[in-house]
Amino acid sequence: MPQLFEDASHNLIQLLRNEGIKDETVLGAMQQVPREQFVCVEQQDFAYDNRPLPIGAGQTISQPYIVALMIEALQLSNKDKVLEVGSGSGYAAAIMSLITAQIFAIERHQTLAHQSLQRLKSLGYNNVEVRCSDGTLGWPEQSPFDAILISANAPKAPQPLIEQLSIGGRLVIPTGQKTYNQRLLCITRTSYEQTETRELCAVSFVPLIGEEGWSD
Repeated sequence: MPQLFEDASHNLIQLLRNEGIKDETVLGAMQQVPREQFVCVEQQDFAYDNRPLPIGAGQTISQPYIVALMIEALQLSNKDKVLEVGSGSGYAAAIMSLITAQIFAIERHQTLAHQSLQRLKSLGYNNVEVRCSDGTLGWPEQSPFDAILISANAPKAPQPLIEQLSIGGRLVIPTGQKTYNQRLLCITRTSYEQTETRELCAVSFVPLIGEEGWSD
């Protein structure tokens, strides 16, 4: 990592600590992942700013604080199998791949899915699989998942995704209106029929498009 980006990364991690991110495993993984490789070339000078940036196809890479908060809420162990829905450029998948065993990432935009897979492999994140499909339906043949990260806003948590959680598994998702009044939730599956929900904060995400989300 060039010195300029290394210094910016260090400053960002300190900012995240000051903002309340406590999980040093998450912070350590974020410091290792070169965020400048996951944004458009013309945005690389802003890669370590704490704000979202465009990545093409009308999508964005979330601001680092929100990425850290969501991953921290998943409480990942080094043995977990994780599903990510709305993987975009692959940035969050790269971070999680340094923390846990296996990541299955879904992106509905074919161009982004292809680019992120090539990027992840070229950077050595070999425990991540990426496919282009309807993320609201999950990846049933790989379930159950210990954790599910949904990086787009839905009216509510899609039932197929809840059903693909293991008992005790955690699902983090923004829900609310399509373009406003969204809240980030952490849902824990406590039994086959029951879940517990914890609200994390207000957020603003692009809509989750699919059979169990918003219509296109």
